Amino acid sequence: MTTKLLNILTGINRAGSPSSGSMILVHDLYGAMPDLHTTFLGRAPVDQAWATSFDQLITLSTTKSPQGPDFDRYVDELTHEVGGLVEKIQPDAIHAQYVGLALSLAFARTAGTIPIIAIAHGPDVMAAERSPQEHEALKEVAAASAMIVAPTSALAERIDRLTGHRFTDRLTVLPWGIPLREARVREQPPTVTRALSLVHAGRLDENKSTITAIEALALTHQPHHLTVIGHGPLREHLEQRAIELGLRDRIRFEPFLPRAELWSRLPYFDAFVFTTSGLEAFGLVLIEAQAHGLPVAYSDLPGMRHILGGAGVPYTPGDPRSLATALDEMGQGFHRHTALAKKALDNARRYDIAITGRQLRELTFRVARDRLGKVTRGVDRAEGW
Repeated sequence: MTTKLLNILTGINRAGSPSSGSMILVHDLYGAMPDLHTTFLGRAPVDQAWATSFDQLITLSTTKSPQGPDFDRYVDELTHEVGGLVEKIQPDAIHAQYVGLALSLAFARTAGTIPIIAIAHGPDVMAAERSPQEHEALKEVAAASAMIVAPTSALAERIDRLTGHRFTDRLTVLPWGIPLREARVREQPPTVTRALSLVHAGRLDENKSTITAIEALALTHQPHHLTVIGHGPLREHLEQRAIELGLRDRIRFEPFLPRAELWSRLPYFDAFVFTTSGLEAFGLVLIEAQAHGLPVAYSDLPGMRHILGGAGVPYTPGDPRSLATALDEMGQGFHRHTALAKKALDNARRYDIAITGRQLRELTFRVARDRLGKVTRGVDRAEGW
């Protein structure tokens, strides 16, 4: 008997490459579900190595206009293009990445009876909180979805509030993960002194609040060193601030690194510094750091303690003095560092992308069965599902 693969349509409306946490996540996630047939809608140019996780990748041609007065016209044009693709592909289910952004709206308006699983990433929820237009879009996609997936209960609660608690029963929490088998720990544990070699990696923007780490280094009792890896609009400002604080010799700025290169570097630092001050959907970079044996100092945002399982040192978000205290605490000798590193590794093992993939696959099968009215295993087997 030939097994029928469940046919999934998904996409993110940007270039097909590992350019952000969400793009890396979907590559890992659909690569972890080889028993699904996945068509991904994206934009050119396409990184062919990144695209290998999908059975088919289709580049969208509608000119983007994601904000401003042309947004409605843009969504109408995108909906027309996506509608033709939905009709041609006839998926069993749609995974709408980013609840309420333009591509998800197009899915919501063209799916018909095809079930939608909306998947929140964080920036979509932040957009809905600051913009009435995007708030209405999020509510429309939520109303059209059979299920709404969020990586943390904190993010799910924000979506629930934004949708007026109308779709509480559709919300489900599905933690993200990483390909743990690819992570490596330094063979020889570091000989930790009170002065730590710290690393911060991420986009250098207002929400990521890298400035907190810069200013904290001027307040620590120990001369910790910090490497900042990433790019973003605040890069020049951060470099200037480091100079103003007399930290030129203790802070090093490096450009964005592809994940494979970042992962090869992580084991050779003593600890990771996480500085986001606003909404953080999940903080996959924290799990990446932990999987490489790094303790983390993290801003104590909603949901972060649960994600980290107590395996880190929290501080008050946006407070350099609080972070300085946390960093000095982490540098209190070899035994303290070793204990934190062990907790970090143990916690990271909870977040394997294979588990995330299995859970999303099971959820997708369930909503697809509900659509077709196949409620018994015997009927499912007869169809090859």
